[in-house]
Amino acid sequence: MVEGFEVGGVPFNPDGWGPPDCATTTTTTSNLPLNVPFAPFSRSEKLGRIADWTRTFNNPARSKNPSDAVFDFSNDDSFPGNADDDSTFRLVDGKPPPRPKFGPKWRFQQQRQLPHRRDEEVEAKKREAEKERARRDRLYNMNRSNVNMPRREAAVFKSSVDIQPEWNMLDQIPFSTFSKLSFTVPEPEDLLFCGALETYDRTVDRITPKNERRLERFKNRNFFKVTTTDDPVIRRLANEDKATRVGNKLFFDKRDGSQLDLLSVHETSQEPLPEAKDDINSAYSLSVEAAYINQNFSQQVLVRDGNKVTFDEPNPFANEGEEVASVAYRYRRWKLDNDVFLVARCEVQSVMELNNQRSFLTLNALNEFDPKYSGVDWRQKLETQRGAVLANELKNNANKLAKWTAQALLAGADMMKLGYVSRVHPRDHFNHVILAVNGYKPKEFSSQINLNQASMWGIVKSIVDLCMKLKEGKYVLVKDPSKPQVRIYEVPPDAFENDYVEEPLPEDEQVQPPTEDGQGAEPNVAAPDVEDKEVEAQA
Repeated sequence: MVEGFEVGGVPFNPDGWGPPDCATTTTTTSNLPLNVPFAPFSRSEKLGRIADWTRTFNNPARSKNPSDAVFDFSNDDSFPGNADDDSTFRLVDGKPPPRPKFGPKWRFQQQRQLPHRRDEEVEAKKREAEKERARRDRLYNMNRSNVNMPRREAAVFKSSVDIQPEWNMLDQIPFSTFSKLSFTVPEPEDLLFCGALETYDRTVDRITPKNERRLERFKNRNFFKVTTTDDPVIRRLANEDKATRVGNKLFFDKRDGSQLDLLSVHETSQEPLPEAKDDINSAYSLSVEAAYINQNFSQQVLVRDGNKVTFDEPNPFANEGEEVASVAYRYRRWKLDNDVFLVARCEVQSVMELNNQRSFLTLNALNEFDPKYSGVDWRQKLETQRGAVLANELKNNANKLAKWTAQALLAGADMMKLGYVSRVHPRDHFNHVILAVNGYKPKEFSSQINLNQASMWGIVKSIVDLCMKLKEGKYVLVKDPSKPQVRIYEVPPDAFENDYVEEPLPEDEQVQPPTEDGQGAEPNVAAPDVEDKEVEAQA
Protein backbone atom coordinates (compact mmCIF):
# COMPACT_ATOMS: atom_id res chain seq x y z
CA MET A 1 0.00 0.00 0.00
CA VAL A 2 1.32 3.44 -0.99
CA GLU A 3 1.08 5.96 1.83
CA GLY A 4 -1.38 8.70 0.88
CA PHE A 5 -0.52 12.31 0.50
CA GLU A 6 -2.47 14.60 2.86
CA VAL A 7 -3.29 17.84 1.10
CA GLY A 8 -4.53 19.60 4.20
CA GLY A 9 -7.24 22.13 4.60
CA VAL A 10 -8.01 24.62 1.86
CA PRO A 11 -9.80 27.72 3.14
CA PHE A 12 -12.81 28.94 1.24
CA ASN A 13 -13.08 32.60 0.22
CA PRO A 14 -16.73 33.57 -0.20
CA ASP A 15 -15.86 37.24 -0.95
CA GLY A 16 -13.65 36.82 -3.97
CA TRP A 17 -11.14 34.87 -5.94
CA GLY A 18 -7.95 33.59 -4.26
CA PRO A 19 -7.13 32.91 -0.62
CA PRO A 20 -8.85 35.05 2.06
CA ASP A 21 -7.00 37.86 3.83
CA CYS A 22 -7.06 35.93 7.09
CA ALA A 23 -7.54 32.23 7.15
CA THR A 24 -10.54 31.30 9.29
CA THR A 25 -9.26 27.86 9.99
CA THR A 26 -5.80 26.50 10.51
CA THR A 27 -4.85 22.93 10.76
CA THR A 28 -1.85 21.77 12.65
CA THR A 29 -1.62 18.89 10.30
CA SER A 30 -1.13 21.13 7.23
CA ASN A 31 2.13 20.56 5.36
CA LEU A 32 1.97 23.86 3.50
CA PRO A 33 4.95 26.20 4.03
CA LEU A 34 4.29 29.32 6.03
CA ASN A 35 4.55 32.87 4.68
CA VAL A 36 4.61 31.88 1.01
CA PRO A 37 4.55 35.14 -1.01
CA PHE A 38 1.58 35.78 -3.21
CA ALA A 39 2.02 37.71 -6.47
CA PRO A 40 -1.30 39.18 -7.65
CA PHE A 41 -1.91 39.68 -11.35
CA SER A 42 -4.79 40.51 -13.62
CA ARG A 43 -6.37 38.14 -16.05
CA SER A 44 -5.11 40.20 -19.03
CA GLU A 45 -1.48 39.65 -18.18
CA LYS A 46 0.50 36.97 -20.00
CA LEU A 47 1.90 34.26 -17.79
CA GLY A 48 5.37 32.87 -18.12
CA ARG A 49 6.88 30.05 -16.17
CA ILE A 50 5.11 28.93 -12.98
CA ALA A 51 8.46 28.23 -11.33
CA ASP A 52 12.07 28.32 -12.55
CA TRP A 53 14.19 26.27 -10.16
CA THR A 54 17.39 26.67 -12.27
CA ARG A 55 17.46 30.44 -12.24
CA THR A 56 20.29 32.32 -10.54
CA PHE A 57 21.30 35.96 -10.71
CA ASN A 58 24.73 35.00 -12.10
CA ASN A 59 23.29 32.98 -14.96
CA PRO A 60 24.10 34.85 -18.26
CA ALA A 61 21.29 32.98 -19.99
CA ARG A 62 18.73 34.49 -17.63
CA SER A 63 15.40 35.12 -19.25
CA LYS A 64 14.61 38.68 -20.22
CA ASN A 65 10.85 38.14 -20.26
CA PRO A 66 9.32 40.75 -17.90
CA SER A 67 6.38 38.45 -17.12
CA ASP A 68 8.77 36.08 -15.34
CA ALA A 69 9.59 38.70 -12.69
CA VAL A 70 6.38 38.11 -10.73
CA PHE A 71 7.43 34.50 -10.09
CA ASP A 72 10.99 35.31 -9.02
CA PHE A 73 11.35 33.82 -5.50
CA SER A 74 15.16 33.52 -5.52
CA ASN A 75 15.51 36.19 -2.82
CA ASP A 76 12.78 34.82 -0.59
CA ASP A 77 13.79 33.16 2.70
CA SER A 78 11.15 30.55 2.23
CA PHE A 79 13.30 28.94 -0.46
CA PRO A 80 16.84 28.71 0.96
CA GLY A 81 19.53 28.15 -1.62
CA ASN A 82 21.91 26.26 0.62
CA ALA A 83 19.81 23.12 0.96
CA ASP A 84 21.79 19.94 0.85
CA ASP A 85 21.69 18.04 -2.41
CA ASP A 86 20.63 14.45 -2.46
CA SER A 87 23.84 12.50 -1.92
CA THR A 88 22.32 9.52 -3.63
CA PHE A 89 22.07 11.37 -7.00
CA ARG A 90 24.40 10.02 -9.69
CA LEU A 91 24.89 11.20 -13.26
CA VAL A 92 24.27 8.31 -15.61
CA ASP A 93 25.87 9.64 -18.86
CA GLY A 94 28.52 12.40 -18.73
CA LYS A 95 29.61 12.21 -22.39
CA PRO A 96 29.31 15.41 -24.46
CA PRO A 97 26.83 15.30 -27.33
CA PRO A 98 28.31 14.09 -30.64
CA ARG A 99 29.59 16.79 -32.99
CA PRO A 100 28.18 17.07 -36.50
CA LYS A 101 30.44 15.82 -39.25
CA PHE A 102 29.56 18.49 -41.80
CA GLY A 103 28.91 22.23 -41.78
CA PRO A 104 30.20 24.94 -39.46
CA LYS A 105 30.22 24.13 -35.78
CA TRP A 106 28.28 27.18 -34.72
CA ARG A 107 25.26 26.20 -36.79
CA PHE A 108 24.42 23.34 -34.41
CA GLN A 109 25.17 25.19 -31.19
CA GLN A 110 22.80 27.15 -29.08
CA GLN A 111 22.02 30.72 -30.08
CA ARG A 112 23.63 32.13 -26.95
CA GLN A 113 27.03 31.02 -28.31
CA LEU A 114 26.73 33.00 -31.56
CA PRO A 115 27.64 36.42 -30.11
CA HIS A 116 30.79 34.86 -28.67
CA ARG A 117 31.78 33.65 -32.15
CA ARG A 118 31.12 37.09 -33.66
CA ASP A 119 33.43 38.58 -31.08
CA GLU A 120 36.16 36.15 -32.15
CA GLU A 121 35.69 37.14 -35.79
CA VAL A 122 35.97 40.83 -34.93
CA GLU A 123 39.15 40.17 -32.95
CA ALA A 124 40.58 38.14 -35.84
CA LYS A 125 39.94 41.02 -38.24
CA LYS A 126 41.63 43.41 -35.84
CA ARG A 127 44.68 41.15 -35.65
CA GLU A 128 44.87 40.98 -39.46
CA ALA A 129 44.66 44.77 -39.67
CA GLU A 130 47.49 45.08 -37.14
CA LYS A 131 49.62 42.68 -39.19
CA GLU A 132 48.96 44.70 -42.35
CA ARG A 133 49.93 47.96 -40.64
CA ALA A 134 53.08 46.33 -39.31
CA ARG A 135 53.96 45.09 -42.80
CA ARG A 136 53.56 48.57 -44.29
CA ASP A 137 55.69 50.02 -41.53
CA ARG A 138 58.44 47.49 -42.24
CA LEU A 139 58.40 48.34 -45.95
CA TYR A 140 58.51 52.04 -45.17
CA ASN A 141 61.44 51.61 -42.77
CA MET A 142 63.34 49.54 -45.33
CA ASN A 143 63.23 52.48 -47.74
CA ARG A 144 64.62 54.91 -45.22
CA SER A 145 68.27 55.28 -44.36
CA ASN A 146 67.45 55.81 -40.69
CA VAL A 147 64.27 54.61 -39.03
CA ASN A 148 64.53 57.38 -36.43
CA MET A 149 64.40 60.10 -39.04
CA PRO A 150 61.10 61.94 -39.54
CA ARG A 151 59.00 61.19 -42.61
CA ARG A 152 60.61 62.73 -45.68
CA GLU A 153 58.72 65.55 -47.31
CA ALA A 154 58.28 65.82 -51.05
CA ALA A 155 61.29 67.19 -52.89
CA VAL A 156 61.22 70.91 -53.61
CA PHE A 157 62.28 71.46 -57.21
CA LYS A 158 63.85 74.62 -58.48
CA SER A 159 63.40 76.25 -61.83
CA SER A 160 65.73 75.27 -64.66
CA VAL A 161 66.00 78.92 -65.64
CA ASP A 162 67.24 81.65 -63.34
CA ILE A 163 64.42 84.15 -63.78
CA GLN A 164 65.96 87.62 -63.96
CA PRO A 165 64.20 90.65 -62.48
CA GLU A 166 64.23 92.51 -65.79
CA TRP A 167 62.36 89.72 -67.54
CA ASN A 168 58.76 90.60 -68.30
CA MET A 169 56.19 87.85 -67.64
CA LEU A 170 53.54 88.10 -70.34
CA ASP A 171 51.20 85.27 -69.49
CA GLN A 172 50.78 82.15 -67.36
CA ILE A 173 48.71 79.24 -68.59
CA PRO A 174 47.32 76.57 -66.23
CA PHE A 175 47.36 72.99 -67.43
CA SER A 176 43.61 72.76 -66.94
CA THR A 177 43.08 74.93 -70.03
CA PHE A 178 45.19 72.56 -72.15
CA SER A 179 42.88 69.62 -71.48
CA LYS A 180 39.98 71.44 -73.17
CA LEU A 181 41.82 72.11 -76.45
CA SER A 182 41.34 70.09 -79.61
CA PHE A 183 42.53 70.50 -83.17
CA THR A 184 42.75 68.23 -86.21
CA VAL A 185 45.51 68.61 -88.78
CA PRO A 186 45.64 67.09 -92.26
CA GLU A 187 48.27 64.55 -93.25
CA PRO A 188 51.77 66.06 -93.24
CA GLU A 189 54.00 66.63 -96.25
CA ASP A 190 57.49 65.10 -96.39
CA LEU A 191 60.05 67.75 -97.31
CA LEU A 192 63.37 65.95 -96.94
CA PHE A 193 64.98 62.68 -95.73
CA CYS A 194 68.51 62.80 -94.32
CA GLY A 195 70.81 60.19 -92.79
CA ALA A 196 71.12 56.41 -93.09
CA LEU A 197 69.41 53.50 -91.37
CA GLU A 198 70.44 49.96 -90.50
CA THR A 199 68.01 47.03 -90.60
CA TYR A 200 66.27 45.87 -87.45
CA ASP A 201 67.45 42.52 -86.08
CA ARG A 202 64.34 40.42 -85.54
CA THR A 203 66.17 37.88 -83.38
CA VAL A 204 66.04 40.29 -80.44
CA ASP A 205 62.26 39.75 -80.29
CA ARG A 206 63.00 36.28 -78.90
CA ILE A 207 64.91 37.58 -75.88
CA THR A 208 63.38 36.49 -72.57
CA PRO A 209 64.40 36.93 -68.91
CA LYS A 210 65.73 33.36 -68.97
CA ASN A 211 67.63 34.12 -72.18
CA GLU A 212 68.78 37.66 -71.42
CA ARG A 213 71.35 39.50 -73.51
CA ARG A 214 74.08 41.78 -72.21
CA LEU A 215 73.73 45.44 -73.18
CA GLU A 216 76.71 46.50 -75.29
CA ARG A 217 78.50 49.85 -75.30
CA PHE A 218 78.83 51.86 -78.50
CA LYS A 219 81.50 54.37 -77.61
CA ASN A 220 82.53 55.14 -81.19
CA ARG A 221 79.10 56.05 -82.54
CA ASN A 222 78.06 59.67 -82.20
CA PHE A 223 74.60 60.85 -81.24
CA PHE A 224 73.45 64.39 -81.98
CA LYS A 225 71.04 66.64 -80.05
CA VAL A 226 71.13 69.73 -82.24
CA THR A 227 68.83 72.66 -81.46
CA THR A 228 66.40 74.03 -84.03
CA THR A 229 68.23 77.28 -84.71
CA ASP A 230 71.50 75.37 -85.28
CA ASP A 231 69.93 72.94 -87.72
CA PRO A 232 71.18 73.88 -91.21
CA VAL A 233 68.27 72.14 -92.91
CA ILE A 234 65.69 74.05 -90.84
CA ARG A 235 67.41 77.35 -91.67
CA ARG A 236 67.45 76.47 -95.33
CA LEU A 237 63.78 75.57 -95.30
CA ALA A 238 63.01 78.81 -93.45
CA ASN A 239 64.79 80.81 -96.12
CA GLU A 240 62.71 78.98 -98.71
CA ASP A 241 59.55 80.04 -96.85
CA LYS A 242 58.67 76.43 -96.04
CA ALA A 243 58.63 76.95 -92.27
CA THR A 244 56.12 78.74 -90.09
CA ARG A 245 55.56 82.19 -91.53
CA VAL A 246 52.99 84.92 -90.96
CA GLY A 247 54.90 88.07 -91.72
CA ASN A 248 57.91 86.59 -89.88
CA LYS A 249 59.20 83.20 -88.73
CA LEU A 250 58.86 81.53 -85.35
CA PHE A 251 61.47 79.07 -84.06
CA PHE A 252 60.76 76.76 -81.12
CA ASP A 253 64.15 75.97 -79.68
CA LYS A 254 65.81 74.58 -76.56
CA ARG A 255 68.96 75.52 -74.74
CA ASP A 256 72.15 73.50 -75.17
CA GLY A 257 72.46 70.97 -72.38
CA SER A 258 68.78 71.20 -71.52
CA GLN A 259 66.99 68.59 -69.46
CA LEU A 260 65.06 67.79 -72.64
CA ASP A 261 68.15 65.93 -73.87
CA LEU A 262 67.79 63.41 -71.04
CA LEU A 263 65.02 60.96 -70.18
CA SER A 264 62.91 61.27 -67.08
CA VAL A 265 62.71 58.22 -64.81
CA HIS A 266 60.02 57.57 -62.22
CA GLU A 267 58.66 61.05 -62.90
CA THR A 268 55.00 60.21 -62.23
CA SER A 269 55.58 57.67 -59.46
CA GLN A 270 54.31 58.13 -55.91
CA GLU A 271 57.46 56.58 -54.47
CA PRO A 272 60.03 59.35 -53.75
CA LEU A 273 63.57 59.02 -55.07
CA PRO A 274 66.69 59.89 -53.07
CA GLU A 275 67.35 63.61 -53.05
CA ALA A 276 71.16 63.42 -53.01
CA LYS A 277 72.39 64.11 -56.54
CA ASP A 278 75.35 61.73 -56.21
CA ASP A 279 73.05 58.81 -55.28
CA ILE A 280 72.81 56.30 -58.13
CA ASN A 281 69.01 56.29 -57.72
CA SER A 282 68.51 60.06 -57.66
CA ALA A 283 66.43 61.69 -60.39
CA TYR A 284 69.48 63.20 -62.10
CA SER A 285 71.59 60.02 -62.00
CA LEU A 286 68.72 57.93 -63.31
CA SER A 287 68.13 60.40 -66.17
CA VAL A 288 71.75 60.13 -67.26
CA GLU A 289 71.64 56.34 -66.94
CA ALA A 290 68.41 56.12 -68.94
CA ALA A 291 69.88 58.25 -71.76
CA TYR A 292 72.91 55.95 -71.90
CA ILE A 293 70.71 52.83 -71.99
CA ASN A 294 68.42 54.27 -74.66
CA GLN A 295 71.28 55.18 -76.98
CA ASN A 296 73.06 51.83 -76.70
CA PHE A 297 69.85 49.81 -77.00
CA SER A 298 68.89 51.62 -80.23
CA GLN A 299 72.17 50.48 -81.82
CA GLN A 300 72.40 46.95 -80.41
CA VAL A 301 69.12 45.70 -81.90
CA LEU A 302 70.33 46.34 -85.46
CA VAL A 303 71.94 44.09 -88.08
CA ARG A 304 75.45 45.51 -88.11
CA ASP A 305 76.65 44.08 -91.43
CA GLY A 306 77.70 47.36 -92.97
CA ASN A 307 74.61 47.67 -95.17
CA LYS A 308 72.57 50.82 -94.70
CA VAL A 309 69.54 52.38 -96.31
CA THR A 310 70.53 55.86 -97.47
CA PHE A 311 68.28 58.81 -98.25
CA ASP A 312 68.28 62.14 -100.07
CA GLU A 313 71.09 63.71 -98.05
CA PRO A 314 73.62 62.43 -95.47
CA ASN A 315 73.44 63.23 -91.78
CA PRO A 316 73.50 67.07 -91.66
CA PHE A 317 75.33 67.14 -88.30
CA ALA A 318 78.13 64.62 -88.94
CA ASN A 319 81.59 65.42 -90.21
CA GLU A 320 83.06 63.52 -93.11
CA GLY A 321 84.38 60.12 -92.08
CA GLU A 322 82.73 60.28 -88.66
CA GLU A 323 80.91 57.17 -87.44
CA VAL A 324 77.35 58.08 -86.53
CA ALA A 325 74.47 56.20 -85.04
CA SER A 326 71.75 54.68 -87.19
CA VAL A 327 69.24 57.50 -87.53
CA ALA A 328 67.22 59.19 -90.25
CA TYR A 329 65.86 62.72 -89.96
CA ARG A 330 62.46 63.19 -91.55
CA TYR A 331 61.59 66.85 -92.11
CA ARG A 332 57.81 67.17 -92.33
CA ARG A 333 55.36 70.05 -92.69
CA TRP A 334 51.86 70.35 -91.20
CA LYS A 335 49.24 72.90 -92.19
CA LEU A 336 47.82 74.61 -89.09
CA ASP A 337 45.65 77.09 -91.00
CA ASN A 338 45.63 78.90 -94.33
CA ASP A 339 48.61 81.09 -93.44
CA VAL A 340 50.54 79.05 -90.86
CA PHE A 341 52.61 75.92 -91.53
CA LEU A 342 54.68 74.02 -89.00
CA VAL A 343 57.93 72.27 -89.97
CA ALA A 344 59.52 69.77 -87.58
CA ARG A 345 62.53 67.45 -87.63
CA CYS A 346 61.44 63.91 -86.74
CA GLU A 347 63.61 60.84 -86.10
CA VAL A 348 63.44 57.13 -86.86
CA GLN A 349 66.18 54.72 -85.80
CA SER A 350 65.74 51.64 -87.99
CA VAL A 351 64.04 50.10 -90.99
CA MET A 352 62.84 46.64 -91.97
CA GLU A 353 60.96 44.94 -94.77
CA LEU A 354 57.43 44.00 -93.77
CA ASN A 355 55.08 42.48 -96.37
CA ASN A 356 57.43 43.61 -99.14
CA GLN A 357 57.16 47.17 -97.92
CA ARG A 358 59.68 49.38 -96.14
CA SER A 359 58.67 50.10 -92.55
CA PHE A 360 60.27 52.67 -90.26
CA LEU A 361 60.85 51.95 -86.56
CA THR A 362 61.57 53.96 -83.46
CA LEU A 363 63.68 52.24 -80.79
CA ASN A 364 63.44 53.08 -77.09
CA ALA A 365 64.22 51.27 -73.85
CA LEU A 366 62.56 51.27 -70.44
CA ASN A 367 65.00 50.68 -67.61
CA GLU A 368 64.58 48.92 -64.27
CA PHE A 369 66.92 50.19 -61.57
CA ASP A 370 65.51 48.69 -58.36
CA PRO A 371 62.33 46.59 -57.93
CA LYS A 372 61.95 48.14 -54.47
CA TYR A 373 60.96 51.44 -56.10
CA SER A 374 58.96 50.14 -59.06
CA GLY A 375 57.08 47.49 -57.09
CA VAL A 376 57.38 44.86 -59.86
CA ASP A 377 60.32 42.53 -60.44
CA TRP A 378 60.79 42.27 -64.19
CA ARG A 379 62.71 38.99 -64.05
CA GLN A 380 59.74 37.32 -62.39
CA LYS A 381 56.85 39.04 -64.18
CA LEU A 382 57.97 39.79 -67.75
CA GLU A 383 57.54 36.27 -69.08
CA THR A 384 54.10 35.59 -67.62
CA GLN A 385 52.64 39.04 -66.86
CA ARG A 386 54.12 41.42 -69.42
CA GLY A 387 50.92 43.44 -69.55
CA ALA A 388 51.11 44.09 -65.80
CA VAL A 389 54.72 45.25 -66.16
CA LEU A 390 53.76 47.70 -68.92
CA ALA A 391 50.82 48.99 -66.86
CA ASN A 392 53.15 49.60 -63.94
CA GLU A 393 55.56 51.51 -66.21
CA LEU A 394 52.66 53.60 -67.50
CA LYS A 395 51.93 54.54 -63.90
CA ASN A 396 55.54 55.43 -63.03
CA ASN A 397 56.72 56.86 -66.39
CA ALA A 398 53.59 58.21 -68.05
CA ASN A 399 55.36 61.32 -69.37
CA LYS A 400 58.22 59.41 -70.98
CA LEU A 401 55.99 56.86 -72.71
CA ALA A 402 53.69 59.61 -73.97
CA LYS A 403 56.73 61.47 -75.33
CA TRP A 404 58.00 58.41 -77.21
CA THR A 405 54.54 57.73 -78.63
CA ALA A 406 54.15 61.32 -79.82
CA GLN A 407 57.59 61.18 -81.47
CA ALA A 408 56.64 57.98 -83.31
CA LEU A 409 53.36 59.51 -84.49
CA LEU A 410 55.04 62.69 -85.73
CA ALA A 411 57.74 60.72 -87.52
CA GLY A 412 55.17 58.51 -89.23
CA ALA A 413 56.81 55.35 -87.85
CA ASP A 414 55.09 52.08 -88.63
CA MET A 415 56.27 50.40 -85.45
CA MET A 416 57.72 51.45 -82.12
CA LYS A 417 59.92 48.92 -80.32
CA LEU A 418 60.16 49.06 -76.52
CA GLY A 419 63.00 47.26 -74.80
CA TYR A 420 63.07 46.22 -71.15
CA VAL A 421 66.58 46.78 -69.82
CA SER A 422 67.54 46.05 -66.21
CA ARG A 423 70.64 46.37 -64.10
CA VAL A 424 72.71 43.24 -63.55
CA HIS A 425 72.49 44.10 -59.86
CA PRO A 426 70.40 46.87 -58.25
CA ARG A 427 73.56 48.56 -56.92
CA ASP A 428 75.45 48.35 -60.24
CA HIS A 429 74.42 51.17 -62.57
CA PHE A 430 77.14 50.49 -65.16
CA ASN A 431 76.21 46.99 -66.39
CA HIS A 432 72.82 46.11 -67.84
CA VAL A 433 70.98 43.30 -69.62
CA ILE A 434 68.11 43.23 -72.12
CA LEU A 435 65.24 41.13 -70.76
CA ALA A 436 62.63 41.53 -73.51
CA VAL A 437 61.63 43.57 -76.56
CA ASN A 438 58.03 44.34 -77.57
CA GLY A 439 56.63 46.01 -80.66
CA TYR A 440 53.55 48.25 -80.90
CA LYS A 441 51.82 50.23 -83.62
CA PRO A 442 51.95 53.90 -82.59
CA LYS A 443 48.27 54.66 -83.22
CA GLU A 444 47.08 51.61 -81.32
CA PHE A 445 49.51 52.27 -78.47
CA SER A 446 48.40 55.91 -78.23
CA SER A 447 44.83 54.72 -77.71
CA GLN A 448 46.01 52.24 -75.11
CA ILE A 449 47.73 54.94 -73.05
CA ASN A 450 44.94 57.51 -73.64
CA LEU A 451 47.09 59.88 -75.71
CA ASN A 452 44.65 62.04 -77.66
CA GLN A 453 46.21 63.36 -80.88
CA ALA A 454 43.53 66.01 -81.28
CA SER A 455 44.30 67.33 -77.80
CA MET A 456 48.04 67.19 -78.53
CA TRP A 457 47.66 69.30 -81.66
CA GLY A 458 45.24 71.63 -79.90
CA ILE A 459 47.94 72.51 -77.36
CA VAL A 460 50.51 73.10 -80.12
CA LYS A 461 48.10 75.26 -82.10
CA SER A 462 47.19 77.41 -79.09
CA ILE A 463 50.86 78.08 -78.21
CA VAL A 464 51.69 78.89 -81.84
CA ASP A 465 48.78 81.33 -82.06
CA LEU A 466 49.82 82.94 -78.79
CA CYS A 467 53.43 83.37 -79.89
CA MET A 468 52.50 84.67 -83.32
CA LYS A 469 50.63 87.55 -81.66
CA LEU A 470 53.78 88.68 -79.84
CA LYS A 471 56.06 91.31 -81.25
CA GLU A 472 59.39 90.31 -82.76
CA GLY A 473 61.82 89.26 -80.05
CA LYS A 474 62.96 86.42 -77.83
CA TYR A 475 60.75 84.62 -75.32
CA VAL A 476 61.07 81.77 -72.86
CA LEU A 477 58.32 79.28 -72.11
CA VAL A 478 58.95 77.85 -68.61
CA LYS A 479 57.01 75.30 -66.65
CA ASP A 480 56.53 76.21 -63.01
CA PRO A 481 58.55 73.68 -60.94
CA SER A 482 55.86 73.28 -58.28
CA LYS A 483 52.56 74.20 -59.99
CA PRO A 484 50.76 72.76 -63.03
CA GLN A 485 51.20 75.83 -65.21
CA VAL A 486 53.59 77.39 -67.73
CA ARG A 487 54.73 81.00 -67.98
CA ILE A 488 55.89 83.10 -70.92
CA TYR A 489 58.68 85.61 -70.33
CA GLU A 490 60.04 88.26 -72.68
CA VAL A 491 63.85 88.15 -72.44
CA PRO A 492 66.71 90.13 -73.99
CA PRO A 493 68.13 88.85 -77.29
CA ASP A 494 71.41 87.83 -75.58
CA ALA A 495 69.72 86.28 -72.51
CA PHE A 496 71.46 82.90 -72.82
CA GLU A 497 74.56 83.96 -74.67
CA ASN A 498 76.41 86.27 -72.28
CA ASP A 499 75.62 86.72 -68.58
CA TYR A 500 73.12 83.86 -68.31
CA VAL A 501 75.10 81.12 -70.00
CA GLU A 502 75.86 78.19 -67.73
CA GLU A 503 79.52 77.70 -66.90
CA PRO A 504 81.02 74.33 -67.90
CA LEU A 505 81.61 71.78 -65.18
CA PRO A 506 85.14 71.27 -63.86
CA GLU A 507 87.09 68.64 -65.73
CA ASP A 508 86.93 66.16 -62.85
CA GLU A 509 83.11 66.44 -62.79
CA GLN A 510 82.49 66.15 -66.50
CA VAL A 511 80.78 63.01 -67.79
CA GLN A 512 83.35 60.55 -69.12
CA PRO A 513 82.73 57.56 -71.39
CA PRO A 514 82.76 54.20 -69.60
CA THR A 515 85.87 52.07 -69.57
CA GLU A 516 86.09 48.35 -70.16
CA ASP A 517 85.98 47.58 -66.44
CA GLY A 518 82.71 49.47 -66.08
CA GLN A 519 84.15 52.55 -64.33
CA GLY A 520 83.12 56.07 -65.18
CA ALA A 521 79.82 57.63 -66.13
CA GLU A 522 77.92 56.23 -69.06
CA PRO A 523 76.41 58.59 -71.65
CA ASN A 524 78.10 61.41 -73.49
CA VAL A 525 75.29 63.81 -72.62
CA ALA A 526 75.08 66.45 -69.93
CA ALA A 527 72.30 68.46 -68.36
CA PRO A 528 71.90 71.06 -65.61
CA ASP A 529 70.50 70.18 -62.23
CA VAL A 530 66.87 70.87 -63.08
CA GLU A 531 63.51 69.28 -62.58
CA ASP A 532 61.36 71.09 -65.15
CA LYS A 533 61.56 71.99 -68.81
CA GLU A 534 61.88 75.14 -70.82
CA VAL A 535 61.50 75.99 -74.50
CA GLU A 536 62.93 79.06 -76.14
CA ALA A 537 60.76 80.80 -78.72
CA GLN A 538 62.30 83.33 -81.04
CA ALA A 539 60.18 85.31 -83.45
